[in-house]
Amino acid sequence: MDLQLKNKTALVTGASQGIGRAIAKGLAAEGARLCIAARRRELLEELAGEITAAGGSKPAIVVIDIMEENSAQQLAAEAQRAIGNIGILINSAGGSKPPLPLDAPEEEWTQSMTLNFIRVRQLTHAILPQMMAQNWGRIINISGKSEPDRLLTATSAKAAIHAWAKGLSREVGKHGITVNSIPPGRIMSEQIRHKYSPEFRAEQSAKEIPVGRYGEPEELAALAVFLASPIAAYITGTVMPVDGGLRRYAF
Repeated sequence: MDLQLKNKTALVTGASQGIGRAIAKGLAAEGARLCIAARRRELLEELAGEITAAGGSKPAIVVIDIMEENSAQQLAAEAQRAIGNIGILINSAGGSKPPLPLDAPEEEWTQSMTLNFIRVRQLTHAILPQMMAQNWGRIINISGKSEPDRLLTATSAKAAIHAWAKGLSREVGKHGITVNSIPPGRIMSEQIRHKYSPEFRAEQSAKEIPVGRYGEPEELAALAVFLASPIAAYITGTVMPVDGGLRRYAF
């Protein structure tokens, strides 16, 4: 299937590893021109080398800490200077921490909400004028589950993404812009390897994941690349988990 992505422009955050890296490679393989952003230059340069070695266009690189003040606006401007108006935005930067006690300091909440929701919203709104100028755009948020087991700051932020993205999709659809969210299940990444031992992963795979294993970043990237394509024009405002059946809710 031709996804019609040749020469489309895409900005991918959190591109240095895991899901963001896999999505960047998937978009490049379809002919998109990329700007890749993260904190670690060496990993971005390694990714750029892999993309060009596979026959893709050399991506523009922006090294940025999205937690810094005005970083969203700075990234939007630098990406536009590097590759022109952005048509596809992949919001993949984020992270989670262990559950918090009830008396956790306010700083813990502020940091997590800033990383996992506020910067996503700010960057998207900074990019939207570029998409509206083209009367076309794709916004894809790599989010997370919004059904908390305990008091998790990241879960609250991901729930905010889902609600905001749904509302945004209703505002921008008339401009040819779609907005969708993908909550990952257990997708192998640096974070997953750090947080969960091989023994825990094996036990959870056997007991809780219907397909019997953790997923690979490329398996989620396949959906993201499809949603980024022109042929996915009638899909917007959705939350589509890629989790091997881990979640138990029906909708």
